[in-house]
Amino acid sequence: MTNGSWPILKFSEWQDTLATLHMWTQVVGKIRLAQTPLVNHWWNVPLYVSARGLTTSAMPYKDRIFEIEFDFIDHQLLIKCSDGASRILALRPQSVADFYAEVMSALRELEIEIKIWTMPVEVPEPIRFEEDTVHASYDAEYANRVWRALVKMDEVLKQFRARFIGKVSPVHFFWGSFDMAVTRFSGKTAPERPGADLMTREAYSHEVISHGWWPGNKDMEAAFYSYTTPEPPGLADVVAAGKIRPTETFYNAEMKEFFLPYDAVRKSDSPDQTLMDFCQTTYDAGADLAAWDRPALERK
Repeated sequence: MTNGSWPILKFSEWQDTLATLHMWTQVVGKIRLAQTPLVNHWWNVPLYVSARGLTTSAMPYKDRIFEIEFDFIDHQLLIKCSDGASRILALRPQSVADFYAEVMSALRELEIEIKIWTMPVEVPEPIRFEEDTVHASYDAEYANRVWRALVKMDEVLKQFRARFIGKVSPVHFFWGSFDMAVTRFSGKTAPERPGADLMTREAYSHEVISHGWWPGNKDMEAAFYSYTTPEPPGLADVVAAGKIRPTETFYNAEMKEFFLPYDAVRKSDSPDQTLMDFCQTTYDAGADLAAWDRPALERK
């Protein structure tokens, strides 16, 4: 069921499943990366919320297309090809190494030969997929909960995205950091970040205001975030000035981001409106202080 209230997400209850799912989505995401041409800001690599879980959407392979989807209702990984061929793998407690081997074997059975870089990204102490027997947890209930939460926020973020007529990303799920995001652009280029790597230079080549959701860690529960980059002077002061809603929003000076706890949204009288207020007010603050041409960029 995808209707009803926003599901409870408590990091301590699903941290092991999160760590495993993070690696599984990286396996599938890297297949998409290998099979699609580079799109600005790496928009060719994310996954997307689907009616059953997360999907790559269609990817080309020779004279066919194929799609890989995590089904968090029946707990399966579905590989479907345009010629009608398919494979179904069970999502169950198993190591990343076993998951990787099963996925690549299924692709070979479908006569899809793909090589990926098997080193995980954006995680401390990465272990190559084929060697990772450490991460092997799968709590089916929590996998379904997280997907239902993604469905809820996906709808709100798409509504927020629709208010902007300038350049704006899709609402997409980045498997590198395991977060949902949507990003608006001012249309101006941004100065290169000191020490930026290839990925960062591409991702932040232009002025942006980004909003999204992050699953949390041992120090902070799941939260929605917003950042403006380059950050304009005064942005850190807008919470104290009462310009940001809801009141549970706080600013992290080290990360230069606004955060709104997921639970503050979930427990509010109107979670959709609470999340929309957060997105709109943090965008307003960033766009005004950075002198974006708002009349030219926003739907009237």
